[in-house]
Formats: sequence, structure tokens, C-alpha cells
Amino acid sequence: MTSATSRRDRVLPEGIVPALRELSPEGVHVNVNLSELSRWRIGGTADLVVSPGSVDEVRAVMAYIHTHQIPYVVLGSSSNLLFADEGLKVLGLHLGPSLGAMTIDGDSVWSESGAWVPGFARSLANAGLEGAEHTCGIPGTLGGLLCMNGGSQRRGIGDNVTEVTTVTEEGELRVYDKEACGFAYRTSVFQERREIIVSARFTFQRSDAPRDIRRRMLAILRERRNKFPRKLPNCGSVFVSNPAMYADYGPPGAVIERCGLKGLKRGGAEISPQHANFINNRGTATANDVLYLIEKVRRTVLSTTGYDMPAEARFVTPAGAIVPAHIQAHALFGDYFKDASPVNDSVKPRLVGEND
Repeated sequence: MTSATSRRDRVLPEGIVPALRELSPEGVHVNVNLSELSRWRIGGTADLVVSPGSVDEVRAVMAYIHTHQIPYVVLGSSSNLLFADEGLKVLGLHLGPSLGAMTIDGDSVWSESGAWVPGFARSLANAGLEGAEHTCGIPGTLGGLLCMNGGSQRRGIGDNVTEVTTVTEEGELRVYDKEACGFAYRTSVFQERREIIVSARFTFQRSDAPRDIRRRMLAILRERRNKFPRKLPNCGSVFVSNPAMYADYGPPGAVIERCGLKGLKRGGAEISPQHANFINNRGTATANDVLYLIEKVRRTVLSTTGYDMPAEARFVTPAGAIVPAHIQAHALFGDYFKDASPVNDSVKPRLVGEND
């Protein structure tokens, strides 16, 4: 996920809608309700969103944006994004199913970035390739998964990447080999670069027992259904797991629960009673409701355990900046919780830096 930002007082220029319709005839949409894009079902109105129908359209739109210095933000499935209640005042560049082509040749796989991740995983399983099972229950597009080096069971999609192709701000293609992608736990170089992932190549291992792949996937999906909240809108896991904290206290959800915060509500948002690393929208949640809970959780866990928990979720400002949600949460509510103290004596406080 990448973004380009400008001053808050900057607006989209007149004439941009017909100009973009020449470049992407079927992809231009005005006054888009962002709550319909977000899996959190939260967000105001986006003034303008364009969804290119091909890589050539992506290149043409990016070249136009660069030439005319149009402020923009790139959106995928928005599965981990929290949109501002005020909406989006810059151009939203949305990459979706129209960029979802995929080919499999032996153990080599190529796919465009708009492919739906569960479908990507199923296609590999059907071809007898193993290594992507851990992604089968992750809602989102492949481009977003690559950007975050997403996965489950402490694995990341970057393990199987051979190369990633992007479109630069100038509309040019650029190819990165695996090493240049800088994959690490839930991160990559693409989080900091103003480039758009449009496709990737992978290598997966061929299985001698294809049925075992499907069994593993069914087991993962069954576990997710039993463990994670599915009936209410949410973005999935909100906080990143810290390996050191995990060793001392367990995963984020368990720590949040032990801090007495499971089920905590603010407005229409709640920390899920089923899994405390999820924040549900009960139907009327605002972005600020969610941000309040994020700051409350982060500050309480820090004061209780000595560990900071950054957010995996990202906040999109009206000006198109994409920032970790805990950064925005702290900016809004940090002073409110500045005197926070441990709320559960059953968790032994730990000094920052101890046993690191």
C-alpha cells in the first residue's frame, strides 16, 4: 500500500473526471461511500475513486497523476484500512478484481495484484502446489498481502516470492527480485515507496499428496471460524504480535483479555468478546470510536506488561496519508490516557527493556 499526500487545503482540480475517463473509461466513480469499501464498514465519502481495468490503465493514470501533480492514495481491498469519518479529499486509486489474472506453470506462479487471496490459495491447492495454505482465510487482495508480507501461523507470503513488478509514480514498470523486496515479519519495502504493486511471480512446492493441502486449508478455515469473529464488520487482527511479548505473556488477544479489556465498548465499536485482538463495528461505529479503543488497549498493555503493541491496521486521513492506526489514535487520545495505570493485578508488570 502506498500513498501520496499534500496539504490538507489542496483539492482535486477541475476537469479531472473527464480526463481520467479517457484513460480508464469504466473505472471512474465520484462520491464513493468508503464504508462500502472498508471491511470495517466505516468511513465518509471519497470525492473521486478510479479503478483501472488493466496494468496499461494503471500506468496511464499514474503518468497523468504525476504530470499534473494530483494528490492520491492507493487502495486495495481495504481489508486493514480505517477510513476517516471526514472521508477522502484526494484521488483514491482502487485496485481490485479487474487486475486478477493468474497463471500456473509447474511450480511457478504469476498473478496480478488484484487477485482475491482466498481464491489465489484455492487455485494453488487445485494445482497441487503447497505453501500458500496459510493465506486461505485472509480477506484481501494479493497486492495488499505482498505489501504487508501478510500471512498466518507466523508465515508470510514473501517466503515464496521470486519477483514483484510495480508501477512507479511516473507510470513506468519496475521489477524487484526477492531480496530487493525487503520482506520481514509483516513488512516490506513497498510500505515506504510510492509505487503500486501490479503483479508478482512465486515458486511453490509441488505436493505428492494434493488432498492433504485441501485438508490443511479446511482445518485452517475451521479454526478461523471457531476462533475469530465473523458476524460483525472488522478488519481482522488489529495489533501486531511482538515475539518477545508472546514469549512472556502470549499473543495480543490473550494479553488484551488478561488486561480486562475484552468486550470494552466505545460508541458503536467494541473489543470483540470472541477474540480480543479484533475490534468490531456493531453497526454505528465511527473511526474515532475505533481509534479510542486502540489507544486504550495500547496504553493499558504498555503500562501493564512494559511491551508496546503497534497496530497492524492502517488509518487513511482525508488528505490521503496512510499511517499506522496507533499513531493516529495516540495523536487524538494520547493526552486522555496519559495517566493510565495497570488495570489487572493478575498480570505482573514488567519494566521496559527487562529480559529483552
